[in-house]
Amino acid sequence: MKREIAATFFVFMLFSTLTYNCLIAVKAQTQDLGYTIDMSVTFSNNGTSNWTFTKEDKAISLFMNNTWQTVQLVNHSYRIESRETDEDGNPLAVLQFPEPELEPEQNVSYTVTYNVISKPRSLPEVDEETSETLDEIPENLREEYCKAEKNWLINDPELQELANNIAGGETRILTLVKNYVAWIDSNVKYKTHEVPLYPNETLEFKEGDCDDKAILLITLCRISGIPAYLQVGCIYLSETAYLREEYWENHVTVVSKRIGWHGWAMVYIPPWGWLPVDLTYVRGGLSNPLNAIRGAAVTVQTVIQYMNVSETDYVASSRRYKEFLLENDFYIYEQDEIVEVDPTSPWNELVELLFHLILIAVVGLTVAVIIVGIVYVTKRKRESRTVQLVQLSEPGRRRNLGFS
Repeated sequence: MKREIAATFFVFMLFSTLTYNCLIAVKAQTQDLGYTIDMSVTFSNNGTSNWTFTKEDKAISLFMNNTWQTVQLVNHSYRIESRETDEDGNPLAVLQFPEPELEPEQNVSYTVTYNVISKPRSLPEVDEETSETLDEIPENLREEYCKAEKNWLINDPELQELANNIAGGETRILTLVKNYVAWIDSNVKYKTHEVPLYPNETLEFKEGDCDDKAILLITLCRISGIPAYLQVGCIYLSETAYLREEYWENHVTVVSKRIGWHGWAMVYIPPWGWLPVDLTYVRGGLSNPLNAIRGAAVTVQTVIQYMNVSETDYVASSRRYKEFLLENDFYIYEQDEIVEVDPTSPWNELVELLFHLILIAVVGLTVAVIIVGIVYVTKRKRESRTVQLVQLSEPGRRRNLGFS
C-alpha cells in the first residue's frame, strides 16, 4: 500500500483541535517574537506483522523560512539521513531510525525541536476598485496553480456550476474571491472530521473545518482561472495548556500543549500577488468577506507557517493511512507543544556569538596569512640582497665589474 508523507498527515489530524472562529488577542506587531516548538512521535506495533518503515514514516518537516519567520531545527533524536523536498516543494529531513522495521509488541519514538523567530508582518491594502482582472493573470501561474490536481476537482460538474453561478459575469479577481468567501461562509457550517474532505463532499454535506472550506475555495478559484493552493501552519494558543484527542478508533492519540493547527488558502490576486484567504480563524469575522484577507490568522505573529499543499493528494493519503493503521493494529502517539521564549534567548545569543567568533577567526587567520606572507617576502629579499653582496665581494667579480 502506498503511503505518502507522514509529516503531512499528522498536521491534518490536528485541525480539529482548533475550533475558534476568531483571533481574540493580537499582540502589537512591532518586534520579533520567539517560540520553541517540540514535537514527539511514538510508533507502536500491537499487531502480528512487522511495521516496515518507509522514508515517509521517518520524514519531519523543516517548516518555512521567509521574511515573516525564521525556523531552525535545533534538536532531533536520531541523526538526519537525508534532506529532501516533497512533491509540493516543502523542505523535509529524513531521520535514521535505529531499526528498519518494528516487530510486534515493540515501539520507537523520536523528538524534534525547532527554534522560531516570528517577525512583524503586514499585508498591502486591498480594495475592489484597484483589483486587476482575470485577463491579467500570468499564464505560467495558471498552468501551475489552476490544474485539476487530486484535491482540487475542477472538472466536477456541480462545482463548475457553483463557481459559474457565484461568479456571474464578474472578472475582477478580488471581487470574485470575496463572493466565493461570502457563499462558503453562508452555506458551509463549521464541523470537524477525522479525515479531510474533497471539495465535492464539502459541497454535498454543507459542512467542513478550516482545510475543508479552504479546499472548496481553492477549487472554485481554480475553476475560474485564479491560481490558488493550500497553506498550513500552527498557532500559539497561550490559553490552551493541554488538550488530548483520539482518532481512528483510538489508533491515533494527539496531545497538544498551547498549540493548534490551521489551514487557509493562498490566492494570487493581482496587483498585490499572493494573499492569504482564511475562512474560519479571522480577526473581525466574515460579515465583511474581505476580512478573510485583511484579518487572516497568518497575518498575526502567533501563527507559524508550516507547509504548502498544491500537488499532493493528502485527502487520499490520510484515508489510506487510516486504513493502514487499522488493518495492521498499529498505533501512533503524538505530542506537540509551543513555548514562548525571548527571541534574544541564550540559544540565539550563542548562535550570534558563534558567528562572531567564526568571523573573528576568519579575519585573524587572514591577517596572520598576510603577515606571514610579508615576513616571508621580506626575508627572501634580504637573503637575495645578502647573496648579491657576497658575490660582489669576490675579487674576480669586482674586477669584471670594473672595480679596483
